[in-house]
Amino acid sequence: MSIDLSRRTLLQAGASGLAVMTLPPALVGCAKGAAPLAAATDPLPPNPFLSWFGVDEALLQRVMTELTARGADAADLYFQHARTTRINLEDGIISQAVSSVDQGVGLRVVIGDQTGYAYTEDLSLDAMLAAARTAASIAQGQAIVPPQAFSYATPGELYRLSLPWSDVGIDAKLPKIERVAAKARALDPAVDKVSVYWSDVDERVLIANLAGVIVTDRRPMTRVWCSVTARKGDQTQSGASNVAARQSFEWYTDERLDTVAQEAVDRTMRLFDARRPPAGELPVVLAAGASGILLHEAIGHGMEADFNRKGVSIYSDMIGKEVAPEFVTIIDSGTVPNERGALNVDDEGNPGHETVLVEDGVLTSYLHDGISAKHYGVQPTGSGRRESFRHTPMPRMTCTYMKDGPHTRDEIIASVDKGIIAETFTNGQVQIGAGDYTFYIKNGWLIEGGKVTAPIKDCNIIGNGPESLRRVTMVANDGRLDTGGWTCGKNGQRVPVSQGLPTVLVSSMTVGGEDA
Repeated sequence: MSIDLSRRTLLQAGASGLAVMTLPPALVGCAKGAAPLAAATDPLPPNPFLSWFGVDEALLQRVMTELTARGADAADLYFQHARTTRINLEDGIISQAVSSVDQGVGLRVVIGDQTGYAYTEDLSLDAMLAAARTAASIAQGQAIVPPQAFSYATPGELYRLSLPWSDVGIDAKLPKIERVAAKARALDPAVDKVSVYWSDVDERVLIANLAGVIVTDRRPMTRVWCSVTARKGDQTQSGASNVAARQSFEWYTDERLDTVAQEAVDRTMRLFDARRPPAGELPVVLAAGASGILLHEAIGHGMEADFNRKGVSIYSDMIGKEVAPEFVTIIDSGTVPNERGALNVDDEGNPGHETVLVEDGVLTSYLHDGISAKHYGVQPTGSGRRESFRHTPMPRMTCTYMKDGPHTRDEIIASVDKGIIAETFTNGQVQIGAGDYTFYIKNGWLIEGGKVTAPIKDCNIIGNGPESLRRVTMVANDGRLDTGGWTCGKNGQRVPVSQGLPTVLVSSMTVGGEDA
């Protein structure tokens, strides 16, 4: 088995990402048909799979029998129904307003390290049986007795909404969108163009596994993004801000919407006075919040168990060893209420979990799906995630952050004679195995003589994730999760995530500035 170590990108604000690698042998099939979709405006029933398609226990048992007819170590059915609304407002004009429905079922059978997988958008019995036979064709053993009865797992309540998104009309959303645009345009006469993007999703999943457990989850998601372009003379600058969460319509208060507009304009206008910093090896202060992109990309992926099981990650033999200073603790948690990366259950049906990856500087755990957990002889960490019913699950992060440390932000800045603050990022690339990274800083600040002296722009920071983790010399007590709409790409799959940091000082990184 070979692994193609590619460059990979964490996505924000719709940028594209790529990760290419080979996985254990998998047989993927696809059956398509005309599924009886409900209209996007119809009320969403409590269990659409049962109410609309007659997916009851008898049907699940029949399909599971076919799926495991040639043997299985594990097997599951993953039903998904997602209703999405997207609205774009550009210069006061609605350029797009779309409501769509996506639904189907993915069928998976696992034999050792091999996965057979098929999906169908047609939820008729014949289509599901055909997909089950395709997925089962990897096996050559004896049939497994399917569950004779199912038990129902109690769903969590990390993001239960009083008013589901499917019950909120576009007429209620438009004033919110228009408020953001009007606020941004009114903040500065130099603002030339304003775009506002809105999305909301009402998603339901039902997972039935070979152990006879059924679990359901209703997963809301929403996001508002404001992009601003400003002109001063012959100069043009642009900036953006966004918020995203598993929240309800009421979450969009006037204050929250005004903050999005204010941040977008402030970040844009600051660039007119910003300059490139000096180049070279410099101390870098990672600002609280959005700098968690570096923690996620350069460090977090190396702690996903599939990379370690295959010997790809630099952390493959580091469990129980020191990987950071003793005041560094790193956590991945799917249990933070209403966060974009939160999960009542993962996409294998395991409960959301808080996993301490690094405790007091020592690597204590990887992030596990069912396959890697069996390999290591541990319990899954609620990290088995997939983009949709069309994809197989794999170990993924949820809400990844570093805990507060013993210092303050002011102490950290005062300790730096010459360096920079990295505040907002627009792109990044990381080599998954070694953790070598390059990140582009959109907004930041210059530190001179222990004081913040000027805004900076247009520079990269370059380093190695595990090495940078060891070079953390101070961690402040101001940690927060960033509320932006982060989406992580891995092996061609995109999933929503959250990330965050307190203010952190890394003693040395390569800064690509004006002398580069």
